[in-house]
Amino acid sequence: MLELVNVTKTYGQAIAVNGVSLSIPAGSMVGILGRSGAGKSTLLRMINRLAEPTSGDVLWQGKSVLHLRGSTLRAWRARCGMMFQQFNLSPRLDVLTNVLVGSVSRRPTLQTLIKYFPAEERARAILELHALDMADLALQRAGTLSGGQQQRVAIARTMMQLPDLVLADEPIASLDPANAETVMSALSSISQERGITVLVNLHSLDIARTYCPRIIGMAKGKVVFDGSPDQLDAAMVEKIYGRRKSTESALAPAVSTTLSSIPTGEVA
Repeated sequence: MLELVNVTKTYGQAIAVNGVSLSIPAGSMVGILGRSGAGKSTLLRMINRLAEPTSGDVLWQGKSVLHLRGSTLRAWRARCGMMFQQFNLSPRLDVLTNVLVGSVSRRPTLQTLIKYFPAEERARAILELHALDMADLALQRAGTLSGGQQQRVAIARTMMQLPDLVLADEPIASLDPANAETVMSALSSISQERGITVLVNLHSLDIARTYCPRIIGMAKGKVVFDGSPDQLDAAMVEKIYGRRKSTESALAPAVSTTLSSIPTGEVA
């Protein structure tokens, strides 16, 4: 169980996250919706301690993670697999080595520096790539891949951390609709088949409704909606996005068109 208790984050006089309290059971697939600046990214960064809350608490299995320092903090960050829009791969390294980087928290520093990884870690990395239909590109340089392929490599690298939860910060924002669907399907499978908690920041209503059994809507740093996709009506969408972005066509017309044939909840 992941719990946020009245979590607030301020930057000077600006309030990025304002008194957020959430309980997220293990194995949940949760989509977080909101406009840019709503506090979505800050919320995820506070969970894995890339940003420190100004007040409140973050608990995992009933224990606060805010007091963690040094090796225990590094261990917690390894358990919180973090994915970003920018992929953060090393373009000159091959795909397999990029994936193996996910295991460095368990490896001696010297072995990492000389890029030595045991056979069992290499086997695991290939299996993670195979699960994402990327094993045949294991020896190709990451910089030669398409955006969708790079994000799948980033997912495989995250799985090498052996995470308890995955925090995905707008992982499909720069992808075309087909690759966005592939990445979201992969994240959904991780949640359903491995029992890993997945929190994913999104802009697209249609994708959130398709893949996320639970949706959290944020506006001006506060949670204004927390429920199932069928509870997210037009009035609530307007509250999350404002009048100018109250429809899916205004948010992501290309993705909406591609996914419009998928019934709500079919994949999730």
